Amino acid sequence: MAQFVVIIPEGQWATERLFQHDAVTVASSAGPAVGDEVLLVAEDQVVALTRVEKADGGELALWYLRRAFDEAIPFEGPAGAIDEETFQRYARRLGPAADKKPWLVSVAMPIEAVNPAEAVRQFWSHVLELGPAELPTYVWPSGDELAMQAFVLGAEANQDPEEEDEDD
Repeated sequence: MAQFVVIIPEGQWATERLFQHDAVTVASSAGPAVGDEVLLVAEDQVVALTRVEKADGGELALWYLRRAFDEAIPFEGPAGAIDEETFQRYARRLGPAADKKPWLVSVAMPIEAVNPAEAVRQFWSHVLELGPAELPTYVWPSGDELAMQAFVLGAEANQDPEEEDEDD
């Protein structure tokens, strides 16, 4: 088994940060083969440890083993084969898979409708139309509503208009 570094394109990286996938498919030149471990790099940072599940026609299907999307590790070096010592140094810094805890996630918006079914249809239409670029999503640890945070495009975003007025 060999170790590699694969760089994910910026646009694809933005999508990976927004949606939870078990695997990611990236273009790659010759190198990694099925079973090889790969450090996934975006914006000069190691963002995940993956394993090659499929290598076909210049595309790699990489299965996520550990993610560091929100706590990426600075990376220096080119894409391609990497020696085991360097690979292990980065892999150790990624740490073990974190324990999961329950979170509540909500999207709420006022909708005027004649009945609940119409309100639901309008809700989903707005969600599709606005998407993660414009629609804030609220998240908080289960049982701690006061810790609620708003996120837009996968990053924390201030939604308090009073605080925005104070900055002016």
